[in-house]
Amino acid sequence: MNPAKYTLALTALLIASNTALSEEVQPGFTLSSPDISEGQTLASDFVFKGFGCEGANVSPALKWEGAPAGTESFAVTVYDPDAPTGSGWWHWFAFNIPSGVTELPKNTVAGKGLPKGTLELANDYGATGFGGACPPPGEVHRYKFTVNALSTVLELDENVSNALAGYMVNANSIASSTITAVYHR
Repeated sequence: MNPAKYTLALTALLIASNTALSEEVQPGFTLSSPDISEGQTLASDFVFKGFGCEGANVSPALKWEGAPAGTESFAVTVYDPDAPTGSGWWHWFAFNIPSGVTELPKNTVAGKGLPKGTLELANDYGATGFGGACPPPGEVHRYKFTVNALSTVLELDENVSNALAGYMVNANSIASSTITAVYHR
């Protein structure tokens, strides 16, 4: 296939898949938290300790409801699209959360608050689990706390990259909800 036809076919496929995904949006699927709010500044509890930041580095409590029929597992991610890396910054990636779970308590870590079977990936600080906000001085960054309802349990292990896991989450997501908080120093 010549490059122009390949590009056209790929573009059509992407438009069709994006349209299909947008039609699957579940307005009743919502994420909430007593600790973070849409558009509000994160408290110091949710700020990293290190890299010049002096927070408590704990994850906020998260609760979701209204998962659509067919949900087999959940994924929870925290992502900073404003990090000056060219690819953003993963602060937390937990997946294969059982479908019967609807919340994670504050300061959730492996062995404390994470349900059996849940896998966590290394964050971009290089540690497994939640890593709090810590933007460069003078910059305001957004922190997207997202829960995805997945149509499957992902056949991945804890050594997979955040990028590949993100791809698999997006490919198998039947609904998602996000709270975007901000932080600056």
